[in-house]
Amino acid sequence: MEGGAKSNDVSAAPIAQPLSEDPTDIASNIKYHAQYTPHFSPFKFEPLQAYYAATADSVRDRLIKQWNDTYLHYDKVNPKQTYYLSMEYLQGRALTNAVGNLDIHNAYADALNKLGQQLEEVVEQEKDAALGNGGLGRLASCFLDSMATLNLPAWGYGLRYRYGLFKQLITKAGQEEVPEDWLEKFSPWEIVRHDVVFPIRFFGHVEVLPSGSRKWVGGEVLQALAYDVPIPGYRTKNTNSLRLWEAKASSEDFNLFLFNDGQYDAAAQLHSRAQQICAVLYPGDATENGKLLRLKQQFFLCSASLQDIIARFKEREDGKGSHQWSEFPKKVAIQLNDTHPTLTIPELMRLLMDDEGLGWDESWNITTRTIAYTNHTVLPEALEKWSQAVMWKLLPRHMEIIEEIDKRFVATIMSERPDLENKMPSMRILDHNATKPVVHMANLCVVSSHTVNGVAQLHSDILKAELFADYVSVWPTKFQNKTNGITPRRWIRFCSPELSHIITKWLKTDQWVTNLELLANLREFADNSELHAEWESAKMANKQRLAQYILHVTGVSIDPNSLFDIQVKRIHEYKRQLLNILGVIYRYKKLKGMSPEERKNTTPRTVMIGGKAFATYTNAKRIVKLVTDVGDVVNSDPDVNDYLKVVFVPNYNVSVAEMLIPGSELSQHISTAGMEASGTSNMKFALNGCLIIGTLDGANVEIREEIGEDNFFLFGATADEVPQLRKDRENGLFKPDPRFEEAKQFIRSGAFGTYDYNPLLESLEGNSGYGRGDYFLVGHDFPSYMDAQARVDEAYKDRKRWIKMSILSTSGSGKFSSDRTISQYAKEIWNIAECRVP
Repeated sequence: MEGGAKSNDVSAAPIAQPLSEDPTDIASNIKYHAQYTPHFSPFKFEPLQAYYAATADSVRDRLIKQWNDTYLHYDKVNPKQTYYLSMEYLQGRALTNAVGNLDIHNAYADALNKLGQQLEEVVEQEKDAALGNGGLGRLASCFLDSMATLNLPAWGYGLRYRYGLFKQLITKAGQEEVPEDWLEKFSPWEIVRHDVVFPIRFFGHVEVLPSGSRKWVGGEVLQALAYDVPIPGYRTKNTNSLRLWEAKASSEDFNLFLFNDGQYDAAAQLHSRAQQICAVLYPGDATENGKLLRLKQQFFLCSASLQDIIARFKEREDGKGSHQWSEFPKKVAIQLNDTHPTLTIPELMRLLMDDEGLGWDESWNITTRTIAYTNHTVLPEALEKWSQAVMWKLLPRHMEIIEEIDKRFVATIMSERPDLENKMPSMRILDHNATKPVVHMANLCVVSSHTVNGVAQLHSDILKAELFADYVSVWPTKFQNKTNGITPRRWIRFCSPELSHIITKWLKTDQWVTNLELLANLREFADNSELHAEWESAKMANKQRLAQYILHVTGVSIDPNSLFDIQVKRIHEYKRQLLNILGVIYRYKKLKGMSPEERKNTTPRTVMIGGKAFATYTNAKRIVKLVTDVGDVVNSDPDVNDYLKVVFVPNYNVSVAEMLIPGSELSQHISTAGMEASGTSNMKFALNGCLIIGTLDGANVEIREEIGEDNFFLFGATADEVPQLRKDRENGLFKPDPRFEEAKQFIRSGAFGTYDYNPLLESLEGNSGYGRGDYFLVGHDFPSYMDAQARVDEAYKDRKRWIKMSILSTSGSGKFSSDRTISQYAKEIWNIAECRVP
């Protein structure tokens, strides 16, 4: 049989051996699942069946045992727990992570060999869970990994999106979006909890009861059903949960009479509305319906999670006799990951007052001691503002509560800080703009949380000095910095085994995987020629693997001996993929003008760009189209294609990143200074010995400090220069660099096809106006960017210098572990402690 062996080709009998670490027993357990937990018709055991029908179930056996032990332990000890609420999670493949964290990778590789399969091929069958979009979701997943690894009692809460954001196809027209198909078959990692279901209400009205208390009634009620995904720690028994909510309607919401009358759509209206809630991440919100759906998603996450948290609190405390609500903040820490879960604040107030009968002051005291907020952006369009009219329609009780919070906040400020009276309009939660009154979600978070944190030192400083400056004057101790981090397990140990083995060999320990600061000890070997040779060969193995992948997904053949230059992240004007591709266009034009002899003296480069442009973000989609058009021309030009290749990597996700990052030698983190809160892919690249060309923005600032200024290619305006540069531009004082004009002119000449790039180029032109005036300072930073790229070319020619810089990059990355970040959250915000499963 092609593609794999039959499951009866080996002597291993199908016997359930869920916890054995012996490869022969594991093979038996895999065969047992293939036979007794069937998901496919029998008789085939090819990689697809080997993954879905057997291997994942076999690994899950062990996870479930650890999971149950963890739950029981937390129940017994009853520690304070953290509940992390996020609209996004980007988990990546669970199988590689599980066999790595459980330390059974080799045993499973051997077991599958006995069954005629390769672990690598079986792993490839798993689709990434499409539960996020960018850095926000990947950060949340790194945090969950660290919480489990540090044995912290914690839960993640999110939504179970059926179709994700979208799957990106690259065609002649540029980016096309189709639904993600990660749940097309099923996910073997999730366990549905049929006993964990909560009612979620929308619309309706508020009734005042004779007692004077208020109750939200009427409207439509859907059910939130829990699906749990196990999150194992690295070499520890603790296995935490990511709980994802699915929206359902009940059988009584199906109108049999209408159905039998032929009115099929009307008969199942509520069922169809329930399906919409978890269909897509960030549905388009240009229409009123789109706005309502997004708000429904956010409330659905907040309400289901809070009802679950409260039910668990009552169950535990009642086990001891009775529950005291004053104990709630001592047992529960809730972290809001950005403004999407802001409705947690009025919903917790509503549940405490309307359902539990507490008064306003007690409810407010509990809420403000329980909830903390992480800000992820200073971009005005990403600081959510919801129309008051839409909120009154969907959540009337919550609007009453928000109005009261706003009223009391204003009264407090006016009595305690009358000097801030003229600042009130920008500090208030409710904006009473006559034309379009809105609710400022970030303001609601700041007013109601006990702690607000930014995610890199520069970002937190900007929050304190600019965005939230007035609040800082009222509550100076409320604001903290928590520089982001990444998990070293997924982002080097598992995705770059060759480099990891070298690090372990030279450090004489593998403890660095959970204590990343130990990487600093590599510095003493930075000039060692033996280490250089090993390092270079590990990097080359990763580059060759990446070259095979690129050939497979794009059909473009790239040379592993060229400099691999990569920029992968959401496509956004502030992240300046446009600056990158304009630099590439100028390089191409120069190469075209050289003699064959001159070209031989240049540094050959392969430039890879990847990321998704939001479906309705026209300029971002134009940038994707430009990169693909430039690639088509450059890659088929025999004069230059030994010296330059340009590839757009489609459908960027965690698994693609695990291929790109280890194979990268230069990575671009080139956002306009002051606009990127932190960035975390910059940390992943640096950890993997990849050098950064970047601006002083987000965590770049701290990365450069840690790895050394000489090992970072810096260019561009600084954050404090940006406002003045924009003013100068508006006043007509900008003088463009001739190279910048040349690159734009080359596009306009039609060198890259007939697509109309004028609207994109015009955004870089003029001195002001919406969509003009080069708000992101691409033109201003272009000359210093090109000079920095010239320094890269020179450095790459000196192999010894480049490899030393690469080693120093990895050895300076110790600070950027999410273990460090989460330890700081646990001590300084959540006040939770290790609760290790014995």
